[in-house]
Amino acid sequence: MATRTINLIDISASCRREVAMIDQQQFRELMSGVCAPVTVVTTIFDDIPFGMTVSSFASLSLEPPLVSLAVDRASSLLTPIQQAGRFAVNILSHAQDELAMVFARRDVDRFGVADWYLEAGLPRLIDAPSWVECDLYRTVEAGDHLLLLGLVRSAKRSPDVAPLIYANRTFGTHSRFAERPRPAIADLIAACTR
Repeated sequence: MATRTINLIDISASCRREVAMIDQQQFRELMSGVCAPVTVVTTIFDDIPFGMTVSSFASLSLEPPLVSLAVDRASSLLTPIQQAGRFAVNILSHAQDELAMVFARRDVDRFGVADWYLEAGLPRLIDAPSWVECDLYRTVEAGDHLLLLGLVRSAKRSPDVAPLIYANRTFGTHSRFAERPRPAIADLIAACTR
């Protein structure tokens, strides 16, 4: 499947107006407070595995099944994904923060440190509880990043494992809402019909 790069429409000069924008540091501070899943995105090209930690992963569409991730234009992972035309998303567990740090560093042999194997021809990290196999569906220009859209071919999930998340510049996981009494579902349905 051929991939396409989509450029966002530029507003013509006659329609532009001066708009105040948040400065980069304020934007970083704002976004540091948003919880994000921690993943390691991998691919393989010319029998060489590539991977890096990505926290900009999200579901996008059910029909067709699409996910998205944002990758810096200078990333060493971007070209191999574009050349291979496919990638995997290893969704990390709450106990894999050290692995996330390994794949975030540039000065280490990431696949020499991590335990992994090939699944569907893509690198899968051994203890990652969830895994998504994707074809590169589209590439969208997005400022200093490219938004990669992945068509999901297969996925596996271990439902009883808490995910690793990143917020406020630290790793963690989420907890259940405080337990509270809830009315039976039949009572809720009956209340809606009144």
